[in-house]
Amino acid sequence: MVLGGRQHILFLGYEECLILDFLFDSGYYVVQTSDKINKEFISNHKFDFLISYGYRYIIDKEVINLFNGNAINLHISYLPYNRGADPNFWSFIENSKKGVTIHLLDKGLDTGDIIIQKEIKFNKDETLASSYKKLNLEIQNLFIKNWDNIKTKSYKPKKQSGGTYHSREDKDRYFSLLPDGWNTKISDLKQLHIK
Repeated sequence: MVLGGRQHILFLGYEECLILDFLFDSGYYVVQTSDKINKEFISNHKFDFLISYGYRYIIDKEVINLFNGNAINLHISYLPYNRGADPNFWSFIENSKKGVTIHLLDKGLDTGDIIIQKEIKFNKDETLASSYKKLNLEIQNLFIKNWDNIKTKSYKPKKQSGGTYHSREDKDRYFSLLPDGWNTKISDLKQLHIK
């Protein structure tokens, strides 16, 4: 629904980020929420596009279907690796590719077709916390740089296969082994021999 030439975007997740500033500055009508949404909420607002970034709830298939392919998620892993919770943590623990991915939403958890992704390298002095910040900055910049192609669907989606998934509880058994919690250096993780 474009009113007065303005597309209506539902932004699920972070209350403050570069992406929100970018969308507001670009003249979009944006509704941001971190609350759980349902089909009625979408129907009452008539959104054109859904962007999920840092959202803590699983979005129902019924809700996704209302967007006709205009529902995306921003995930700070190099999918299909490290779907689900704490993707940055697991990319170092399992020594998988590190990066960021923008993908279409589907009924699975971080399983939708990939729109665009970028591999990210880290130096040995990075910590889990600093690498997390870097990944979040990278994905926001990737979104801003590619928004025109995303909204016009000027991309070739790539199916996912294989990969890994982790729930929040999965990290509990390993996290206590980290000498400095989120401030643990990446180089120290290799010495822990966590598998």
